[in-house]
Amino acid sequence: MHKSFTARADAPVQVWLYTSQAFKALKVDPFPKARALAEAQDFTGAAGQVLLAHGEDGALANVLFGLGKGDDALAVAALSAKLPAGAYKVVEEGGLSPASVAAGWADGAYRFDRYLKDKAKPPKLVIPGGKAGEALSREADAIALLRDLVNTPAGDLTPAAVHAVISDLAEEFGATVSVVVGDDLIDQNYPMIHAVGRAAKAKPRFVELEWGNPKHPKLALVGKGVTFDSGGLDIKPSSGMRIMKKDMGGSAHVIALSRLVMASGLPVHLKLYVPTVENAISGDSFRPGDILSSRKGLTVEIDNTDAEGRLILADALARACEFEPDLLLDFATLTGAARVALGADLAPVYSDDEQLAADVLAGAAASGDPVWRMPLWDPYLSELKSPIADLVNSGSAFAGSITAAVFLKQFVDAKSWAHFDVWAWRKGKYGRPEGAAACGLRAVWHMLQARYG
Repeated sequence: MHKSFTARADAPVQVWLYTSQAFKALKVDPFPKARALAEAQDFTGAAGQVLLAHGEDGALANVLFGLGKGDDALAVAALSAKLPAGAYKVVEEGGLSPASVAAGWADGAYRFDRYLKDKAKPPKLVIPGGKAGEALSREADAIALLRDLVNTPAGDLTPAAVHAVISDLAEEFGATVSVVVGDDLIDQNYPMIHAVGRAAKAKPRFVELEWGNPKHPKLALVGKGVTFDSGGLDIKPSSGMRIMKKDMGGSAHVIALSRLVMASGLPVHLKLYVPTVENAISGDSFRPGDILSSRKGLTVEIDNTDAEGRLILADALARACEFEPDLLLDFATLTGAARVALGADLAPVYSDDEQLAADVLAGAAASGDPVWRMPLWDPYLSELKSPIADLVNSGSAFAGSITAAVFLKQFVDAKSWAHFDVWAWRKGKYGRPEGAAACGLRAVWHMLQARYG
């Protein structure tokens, strides 16, 4: 059971969720003196409002929480972020689904306390027992794993540490893992992964996990695993480098998805591919103007060493396509341009497969996890032409997220493919400090369950 959930509790505090419209329309108190207390404390059901009501014994007995218009699926995070330890049961869901209530609760109750002396004691939500509760708990565990990985400093989450996380996952679920390390990447034809990671003391790696019945549909997941991005010789300013521990956020997403797939026993033949490197600076750094070969056979001229994620993904995607997957998904913290276009919360998705795109958007709508389709605009390939190589790794200043997706497309030969350009981070929200966030994961997980479950 996830640490912010419980299947049973004696006399849990009752939680009542209301939109502002629904609370205004109340004709009967949900608990004694609820409306009088609300009037005294100016509680109207506005988004994020909390009213704590104590019983005659002085103990907390009831909680009112405002959902505002009711359009934020994770709104309950603003409640669980503020509540003291104890057991709570939602008795009025305010129009939210049980899955959204649980996801929001776990989101707000999450604490990254690895380096803190005082460990977190989250409030516990009473959830159903049996399969329904197990599914909610699995999702919360996977997202917590994702957030822990992204929040961990690069000094501790090295490429070797990412490999260890995947190996632990394989041991837990009976999967197999293989890895290519350091100069062996050249011998085994992963030249761009090697080029990006060779300057770092921590050796670059390409990790593969395999699980499931080979007779089942083939699902391939690829994630960018840059454990720290200095920008390379095209060095980032300090402001741009400050949170670059999160540049392995794409790998965290596909590791979390893989955990969900395996823990749920989804009937697929899963392959997970994670190229993991540190983009560091040394005398062996790859340089602007260098031309790199790739696993696909295409050559790439380096225009900017800070456009490194697409290079390691290109080799990984080419490898994944050798598996001949029925569905190929990649996640990457690829471009700042995606954030300029869509902000922190919206995850852009790129795909030429109309049905896949529709299914992802349906998963987003059903889960309340926002995803926005962006154009995979082939004419922008002209921005990536080099006079001395097949491609250049960075185009013009315009449409940076689109040209990055078009670049990746040149290395994909699969029946169905989608690319997610995520931030894996968010500014302070729901009363918590800024830090790691799942972006599009619940939408994709809903889509995978609908497709294969």
